[in-house]
Amino acid sequence: MDPEAPARLTLVDKLTKFSCVLSRCQAADLPSHSKRLKLSTLPAGLSVTARFLDGPENEVPPGVRRRAYAVLSDALKHHTITPERAGLAHASTTILRGVVDPDRSVRIGAGSALAALIGLYAAEGPDAWKHTEPLFSQFHEILDGNKIPVKETLLVTAGLIGKTKNLEILGQVLCFLIAQLANPNSVLRGTTCMQIIAVAEHHKKSVMAVMLPYFDQIAPFLVLRMCTSPELLFEACRIMHLSPEDFISTTLPRTLPQIFAACEVKVIDAIGKALNAKPSTLLLNHSADILAHLFLLRGPGQTENALACLLNVLMDSANQKSIDIHSVVKSSIVQLIAQLVIVMGDENPEIASSAIPALRKVAREMLPGQPSPDLASFVKTYMLGVVSYVNEMLRDGRGKISVVMKRRILRSLGPMVHLIGPSISTVAPQIMATFQTMIGIPELSEVTLQSWHIFLSTPTPQDIGPHVGPTSAAFVSSWSTFSPVGRVLANKCMEYIVINIGAHLESYLDEVIDLSPIPELDRVRKRLKQLRASWSPKQELQKILDRVWSDNLTVAIQSLGELKNLMLKERKDFVCGLASGDMFDPLVGQILAALFAAAYREGDGTDALRLLAFECIGALGAVDPDRFEIGGSGPPMIMLTNFTNEDDSMAFALHLIQDLLVGAFRSTSDIRYQSQLAYCIQELLKFCRFTPALVGTGNNTSVPMKVRNRWNSLPKHVVETAAPLLEGRFAVPPYTTPQDLTHPIYPCHTTYREWIQWWSVHLITRASGNTAQMIFGAFRQAVRNKDVVVAHHLLPHLVLNILISGDETDAQNIRTELLIVLEDQVDPNSRSNEDKKLLSAQVVFTLLDHLNRWVRIVRQESNARKHEHKRSRNAGTNQLEEQLIRVDSILSSIDENLMAKAALKCKAYARSLMNFERQILTLRERALHSNTDNKDLPTYYERLHEIYSHIDQPDGMEGVSTLILSPSLEHQIRQHESTGRWTSAQSCWEVRLQQAPDNLEFHLGLLRCLRNLGHYDTLRTHVRGVLTRNPEWQSALAGFQVESAWMVGAWQDVQDLADRTTAQTSSMVMARVLLAMRSKDATAITSSLSVARSVLGTPITAAGAKGYRRAYEAVLDLHLTHELEIIYNALTSLPGGSQGHSQLRQRTVAQLNTSLSARLDATLPTFRTREPVLSMRRTAFALMSSTHRSRDIGRSWLASAKIARKAGQWQTAYSAMLQAQQSNHQFSFMENAKLVRATAEPLRALQELENSMRLLGLIEDRKDIVDLTEDDDETKKMKAKALVLRARWMNESERFEIPLIFTNFLNATELQPDWESGHFHLGQFHDECYKNLSPADKSSRGMKMNASTVKSYSRAIKYGSKYVYQTVPRLLTIWLDLGENPRVTTQETFKTLNAVVAKIIKEAPWFTAFPQIVSRVGHENDEVYKNLSRLIIRVLEEYPRQALWLFTSVVKSTKSNREQRGKKILDKLTNNPAATRTGVSKLVAECTSMTNQLLNMCDFHVGDETKTLSMQKYFPSLFKLGCSDLIIPLQESLTASLPPTSSSESDHQPFPLNAPTFAEFFDEIEVMRSLAKPRKITIRGSNGQIYCFLGKPKDDLRKDARLMDFNAIINKLLKANSESRRRQLHIRTYGVVTLNEECGFIQWVPNTTPLRPVLMKGYEARRIKSWSSEMNDTFRRIKDASDKDAAEMFQKKILAIFPPVFHEWFIETFPEPSAWLTSRLAYGRTAAVMSMVGFILGLGDRHCENIMLDVNTGDVVHVDFNCLFEKGKTLETPERVPFRLTQNIIDGLGVTGVEGVFRIACEVTMQLLRDNKDLLMSVLDAFIHDPLVEWEDEKRKLEREPSRRNAVKASVDLRMLGKNALNPIERKLKGLYAAGSSKERPAEKEFSTGNLVQMLIFDATGLANLAKMYPGWASWH
Repeated sequence: MDPEAPARLTLVDKLTKFSCVLSRCQAADLPSHSKRLKLSTLPAGLSVTARFLDGPENEVPPGVRRRAYAVLSDALKHHTITPERAGLAHASTTILRGVVDPDRSVRIGAGSALAALIGLYAAEGPDAWKHTEPLFSQFHEILDGNKIPVKETLLVTAGLIGKTKNLEILGQVLCFLIAQLANPNSVLRGTTCMQIIAVAEHHKKSVMAVMLPYFDQIAPFLVLRMCTSPELLFEACRIMHLSPEDFISTTLPRTLPQIFAACEVKVIDAIGKALNAKPSTLLLNHSADILAHLFLLRGPGQTENALACLLNVLMDSANQKSIDIHSVVKSSIVQLIAQLVIVMGDENPEIASSAIPALRKVAREMLPGQPSPDLASFVKTYMLGVVSYVNEMLRDGRGKISVVMKRRILRSLGPMVHLIGPSISTVAPQIMATFQTMIGIPELSEVTLQSWHIFLSTPTPQDIGPHVGPTSAAFVSSWSTFSPVGRVLANKCMEYIVINIGAHLESYLDEVIDLSPIPELDRVRKRLKQLRASWSPKQELQKILDRVWSDNLTVAIQSLGELKNLMLKERKDFVCGLASGDMFDPLVGQILAALFAAAYREGDGTDALRLLAFECIGALGAVDPDRFEIGGSGPPMIMLTNFTNEDDSMAFALHLIQDLLVGAFRSTSDIRYQSQLAYCIQELLKFCRFTPALVGTGNNTSVPMKVRNRWNSLPKHVVETAAPLLEGRFAVPPYTTPQDLTHPIYPCHTTYREWIQWWSVHLITRASGNTAQMIFGAFRQAVRNKDVVVAHHLLPHLVLNILISGDETDAQNIRTELLIVLEDQVDPNSRSNEDKKLLSAQVVFTLLDHLNRWVRIVRQESNARKHEHKRSRNAGTNQLEEQLIRVDSILSSIDENLMAKAALKCKAYARSLMNFERQILTLRERALHSNTDNKDLPTYYERLHEIYSHIDQPDGMEGVSTLILSPSLEHQIRQHESTGRWTSAQSCWEVRLQQAPDNLEFHLGLLRCLRNLGHYDTLRTHVRGVLTRNPEWQSALAGFQVESAWMVGAWQDVQDLADRTTAQTSSMVMARVLLAMRSKDATAITSSLSVARSVLGTPITAAGAKGYRRAYEAVLDLHLTHELEIIYNALTSLPGGSQGHSQLRQRTVAQLNTSLSARLDATLPTFRTREPVLSMRRTAFALMSSTHRSRDIGRSWLASAKIARKAGQWQTAYSAMLQAQQSNHQFSFMENAKLVRATAEPLRALQELENSMRLLGLIEDRKDIVDLTEDDDETKKMKAKALVLRARWMNESERFEIPLIFTNFLNATELQPDWESGHFHLGQFHDECYKNLSPADKSSRGMKMNASTVKSYSRAIKYGSKYVYQTVPRLLTIWLDLGENPRVTTQETFKTLNAVVAKIIKEAPWFTAFPQIVSRVGHENDEVYKNLSRLIIRVLEEYPRQALWLFTSVVKSTKSNREQRGKKILDKLTNNPAATRTGVSKLVAECTSMTNQLLNMCDFHVGDETKTLSMQKYFPSLFKLGCSDLIIPLQESLTASLPPTSSSESDHQPFPLNAPTFAEFFDEIEVMRSLAKPRKITIRGSNGQIYCFLGKPKDDLRKDARLMDFNAIINKLLKANSESRRRQLHIRTYGVVTLNEECGFIQWVPNTTPLRPVLMKGYEARRIKSWSSEMNDTFRRIKDASDKDAAEMFQKKILAIFPPVFHEWFIETFPEPSAWLTSRLAYGRTAAVMSMVGFILGLGDRHCENIMLDVNTGDVVHVDFNCLFEKGKTLETPERVPFRLTQNIIDGLGVTGVEGVFRIACEVTMQLLRDNKDLLMSVLDAFIHDPLVEWEDEKRKLEREPSRRNAVKASVDLRMLGKNALNPIERKLKGLYAAGSSKERPAEKEFSTGNLVQMLIFDATGLANLAKMYPGWASWH
């Protein structure tokens, strides 16, 4: 190298870009040097720099030195640090030499290199400060010993370093610069200021903002020097634009600790003077910060000295000498411990380790008597406060803190948990809340996970159990944000939960969510799968649903995701199967309850939950609401005792904690609100006398058992939340009543929220009674929060309390408040917004419902007490009546007309209906007294009609229509639309439009009709015409426009409308989904589906958790959205067109069609519901260019044609059928033929069917043609259907030869041999042919027909369960009847038949006809009996718990043959080794013992005066049997169900799996007062419920038992039929156990009251006597009078005295309007069903004691079926009415009487009974073969009669007596009835169902018939 300086200069210039060249930097990237090779450039740079700097001054001039540092700077900028940090120390030494160079330019160059070096360190992250700290120490040394120019450039260098992004290094720079602000040299001082400002500007912050994060270091430095160097503080404050006083004030928490540590008393005084405050005040305000710092001091005696100084300052300042350190520490103990705990989380292990000694010092100070206190126990005492404090800090509740500080806090939680140990579980919910909040923040997740792992591994598995579910959900939801280290930690946590302690977590492990989305957790997932291996699909679904209900939002969201995956992928078929059949699996109701609750949930972050819920609702589909029940919550809490009873008050407080506060506390993210709720819980826990001893370790006997039991009754999630608050110290500021509060409050506030909050707050101050004030007083602050849930919940209880016992002025103020809200609803000039009006009205209605509920319950209790104490009126009853009067006076003072109108306006339809009906009754009464017509009534009837249309009750509308003589067009439209008569509705709208062509509403009505009729082209034309005249209607008509456009495939129009319309209506969002699918843009599809679900699901959110029916339209929209998605996914995933993929394509399309078919079957079976589904499917298939498109569209059109035909919409059906034909659907001809037949042309229908079948070759006229093509399964089935259809129609036409018909049926079964329907119809045909034979032919040809029937039915049973109730009973009847004929049993045909039955013994569901089978146990044919006994044993083996109760009457029969056979069957059953293994033997023994003991009890003689017996004393053996595995014989436990689909399922359970068993007998047996002395026993079931049974001695209960079986079958039929199911028609049944022919037990029907006392009470209130001598005379004259005269006397002399009063019972018993309406509908429908069934069975003696009313539901329950089979007509005074339909029965039906609800229910029921005539007669068959005792008595009587007349003694066949009794039933089921009521009754003639019902109602209400009834029947009631 040339030694000359110029040469060095030239060379060094060339080397300045050396590092850039080496690293291949891009020119454009020079400033950052980021896009370069990662090289170690520093060694080379150092080497070059050293060579250039080496030499004498003349060879190394300043220019060379400056450029050499530039080369080094460049090398540093390109350098990549190696693990060994090679060259960095050398670099710093070299640079620091340049920093003190005499030449300024060199110093600046060296400073640049220094900045580059520190930049290198800064890239290392948080630990960079450790490497830079030595450099800053050297900076201070340079400043101390160098000249001013050197100092100046060093300050400039510091400013350059301050431009770093590393926050720790920035802090070092600022601290370094701040220290120079007091420099005496003005140049250096000015330079320092400029550099600080430059740094702030670089970071785009003010000086104050840039310094704020470092005040912990800066503030103490400045303030400690305020006495020695005051200018330093002044300059620093000046540059921050802050006054010194403000700076001192804001930094006191940072400065005071260090000042006291340094014992700088002068500084403390100076601060006091500056702030004009006493030092003691400053100290106490910041005592926790100061004390924490002092206790952390580690030097010998430092803490003691500092504390002494603090104490001196405090005593001097406060002038008190009695202050000690203990009291100072105690005053801020929680904050002090919290701050020391936080230190445990410091990154510096040395600092962190100082926390434990500091805590020990605090413990010694607080516990002076203990030299070495247990630190864990000491800290645990303050845990709740500590955790609350750190939580508040983390949420920036105590001012914003840095991320570094938050890390420190989170890190400290781990050591804290470790310190406390397993006891940490007491504050686990709060710690979990912290973790779950912080884990979602990426920069905090790692430290959170560190502490989380310690937290999980410290408590016991049972203590950590409640938190494993939320932990797993938090990890899975945040996994994507975790760093690699974080993922390792999370995996470690999950491994600990599942692998280490999973086996010990028990049910808590069920709460761990699905881990499959996270591949890294695969090992954990596999272990979890092993632990859950025993789960059935139902259990798996149940566990997921349990998690969906979780209060923890993350758990709920993750669980919904899991449910979605289960429904769409993993268990798709299983979930689909749940929603199939006549009644869905109860899980369907549970799924929807969970999904609706999730959709209804409010709060932050619930949008994702809601969207998932909507998606799952769509996936499940618009399932028929009539086929399942959504479980409702229990009855609302009502304080009957008004807080005067301690137990009731405690129960109320627990209810508030459990049902209101805990959920709100766990779900809110508002810290202030959470504290208020915590205070409420804390105060209520105190009220309940709960203490920390309840959760303490060991057996603490200080807690009373009653309190402990109360605590133990709380659910686990409540205990988890409440336990830490037992030691809570939450407080709220005292409440001051506003002085300017005016009444009413409602007009004074503009929003609903303000009104309900202020009214609640005011009422809390007016609560009556100490207890009420104590409970409600805790809520003064909480009710004022933005969330009105608490106020809404408390208000009804507050109002009731004040009305019952409060001040009269307050009661009147409440009345005024209620009235003003109601008046605001109907005020046309109201200034309130709609939200306020609606929500406020709902609150008022809720209050009124609550008051009415209280009135109802109190009235019931009062009546019960009066009944018990008839002679003694006690003070309690008087007080109750006074309270009733007070509440009733308020309720009755509200005008009914105002209530009705307000309710209608607010859509509270039940309430409006109730009030309008009351007014109608009043108007009718007035009209009756004045003998004039009331002109206002039609207006009220129209209102009723409108209300019924709103609540979707077409039956009610039908009833009201009969009252309106001249219905308006509006009325007719409502009527037509509600019943689906859209063509008629269309005509009405067209007439209205002629009257008002510019009325938008009328146009919308017409368009609605066109849409529902499927006339989309007409709809489009109409919309175009309307918009031409009224373009401003565009937005209103857009929905119809876009829908009709996509229906006809006008996609450009759809696109234009979507682009033009911004509104998010249901039609528009659906249109956007279709457009996205048409574009095949995956992103657009996902986005549009998400938006669509959010919009379409909105009504679900508004409907609430139980509003499924109300929101069904929205559910249907989500159903359509899901179907669009699955059709699109299925058809776009089809493989290409190669031959090999053909089968896969067919399989995919077949699966899609199966899924779509199942979804359609599960929907509400109405045209209105199903047509939109089919219509949307056609649109979806049309979008796809699929080869299957035409076929699938054709199938959909056929389905539309079918539902339109069934709905009676012939035109729509015909249009759809034509479309199906256009789509070339092969089997559309069948639907066409059915449509022709439906329009009353059966012969033409058959002709068209046959023509089409000939075209398809299904009817072969030429035998020489052989079809070699192979049909697929679907085609075969359709051909078989066509053959069966033809055969049935041929048979019904009675024009064809039997062999031809038979051939068609037979061909169908050969074509589709495994099709249940084919075999059933063939068997049915054989059976009909047999029944039509003459008696002679039956004994010859009939045998073969019977055999064919049995064969066909046996095959039908084998291949499905659809016709089981038809096939099994009939097969049994044929087989067993033939077996009793000795001439038949020897024939080969019968032997073959017997063999057929023997073959299917193991296959058939015999349990469905087990009572019928048991009745034939005395069968005379040995071969038949052999199979019969095998069959009985089979049922007993499979279902012993149910079958044994049905078989017990055989074993204990009074007939020896039946008894012996019964015992042999049981012996054979128990001797089977398998019976012991399965537990059947034990059950048989228990059942035998139970039967014996129950018989003993029935036969026990009871004295006349005996009222009760002790079971333990008189029947100890029975009492011991109280705990048994036998099921309690309830009717619902003994009723079987069939598989939901038409194919039999091997895993189907026909009986309830969870049927309650015996847990214990109650000791007291109540003896009833009637002649036979029935005995009432009480049983506690295994489910905790109480059941009562009545033992009836000397009573043949077989009649009741068979009638219950008969009614159970009818209930199944009612559930299977869509019309009856929609009306929820049913018969109330109850369990009957026949022990033998003379004794039995009958289930006591709870919550029922006879009709008679209800009516008697009504008449007593009117002072009307139930009987009088005048009535006696009248009935004596009526008996001999003609019908006409009798009717007139009955009308004038009897009915005139007794006005109908029954309607009052509904108002009194069900004062809440929705309950009133529901109960009355239930009453009307159950009365109708039982009236029809009673008529068919010839049920008499329906006096008012035999008709019971359910006081909870309004159901009618009939009891005492002794008078069956027309026995009433043979009484001394024959019964003339078919059923009871007296004036009061009609009065209970409402203002429409028998019209509407009652009549339609009668017609639906009667039609159903007639349609199932054969089945019902088969069920009654048991009466013939196991005759009743009364028939045996009649037989003896008939056999005695000839001997009296000296005639030949005739033999009377018992079976003939039975058949004669059943013959009238069969005739009635055929529609035969002798109309009229006179003695000369005309001959029977067949009536249609409608006419028959009319005749029955006419006869039941005929005055002559009622007059001639036996007076004891009370026909006037």
